[in-house]
Amino acid sequence: MKQPHLKSKEYDADTYQKRISKVQKRLKNGEILILFAANHKIRNRDVEYKFRQNSDFYYLTGIKEEDSILIVTSEAVGMFCLPKDKEREIWTGIRLGKDKIKSMLGLNFVYDLTDWEKQKSAILIGNHTLYYFFGENPDRDRELLLECKNLSERAREGKFGPHRIEHPNFLHEERLTKSKEEIQILKNAAEITKLGHMRIMRESKPGMYEYELEALLEQEYLKYGSIGGGYGHIVASGKNACILHYVNNDDKLSDGDLVLVDSGAEWNYYTADVTRVFPVGKKFSESQKMIYEVVLYAQKNAIQHSVAGIPFNEVHEKTVRFLSDCLREMGFLKGNLDEILEKETYKKFYMHRTGHYLGMDVHDVGRYFLEGKSRPLKDGQVVTVEPGLYFDPNDESIPKEFRGIGIRIEDDILINGKTPINLTESIPKEISEIESLKV
Repeated sequence: MKQPHLKSKEYDADTYQKRISKVQKRLKNGEILILFAANHKIRNRDVEYKFRQNSDFYYLTGIKEEDSILIVTSEAVGMFCLPKDKEREIWTGIRLGKDKIKSMLGLNFVYDLTDWEKQKSAILIGNHTLYYFFGENPDRDRELLLECKNLSERAREGKFGPHRIEHPNFLHEERLTKSKEEIQILKNAAEITKLGHMRIMRESKPGMYEYELEALLEQEYLKYGSIGGGYGHIVASGKNACILHYVNNDDKLSDGDLVLVDSGAEWNYYTADVTRVFPVGKKFSESQKMIYEVVLYAQKNAIQHSVAGIPFNEVHEKTVRFLSDCLREMGFLKGNLDEILEKETYKKFYMHRTGHYLGMDVHDVGRYFLEGKSRPLKDGQVVTVEPGLYFDPNDESIPKEFRGIGIRIEDDILINGKTPINLTESIPKEISEIESLKV
């Protein structure tokens, strides 16, 4: 198999300067955007989780350092960043410093982070609207609310601060439509993801543990420059596949069972999101094949409907209708189709949505409804298509041979006029393709 030779994306100052400029043009006089970088999270005691930058902050700056603060108004752009500190850099790595950051992004001003306390009042004064992602960090929320309150009490001095806080939805609207460069990064993430999924399809066998497959995924992802999974790997064998967000990954694989793997590599801050199902041994059973083929047909049909102009929710509604009709014909649901849809009895077998936006975050940003209506899909958006069917292992009303079967098939789709592009199409999902790997 041809393997990708992927180099990490070099810093492209022009890309980030253009993104900041678009946001700056969106702001009117008296409006200010404050965007905080991520900080390190404690795993236990003094051990930190591996650092991953806040997606919004990285989208605008491309800077991976923690704790920075980006300030954008219609007139100026600046940042507070970690100060150069030789002693700290010995322990935690070289910091960019304010001079380099100012040069990289062409900023109007840059302060050391230690200056934030004495400068934040001056930063906010004279602005009536603060754009800020309220609710993500309670400490920051309190800090900014208190500062706004303090400034409001200085009205007799002819000074004022923000009296309105708004969510900067315009930034998420920018992220929703992907550029050619972003799409290429997503393609690279998909290519790495393919190598991981195909390896575990080939190497799974009875007696292995789910965490062994998880380790093989991570190995393939890391080998090609990915930071690993863009979300926690789901490796669910047997009845565990009926747990939608199964994360224990500690069961033994048994011959005759299926394995549902929901995993995508993150490469240069963009993640794939793929689900495949394959037998632990060499073949699907007849009952497994029956359910798998229904879900696969539903998925292919949903992909065909993922075209520009169609309301996002319509893809889900069509999928629900098809799967409900199949369940009725197979005898798993009773009554006519309209009753099943009205009473939502199909949710016993299909309880999640058919897709979501994808990009820097696995459940990427962007509104799904505008003015109370499902939003039409647009060129440049990337969505997942992931129908599934799940048969409760403890439900004795279900024939025994179907109990514990969980099938979900998921691909990453670029909206492209009337011809959707499947970014993860090369990852096997036909039964014949999967079984051919199990030799």
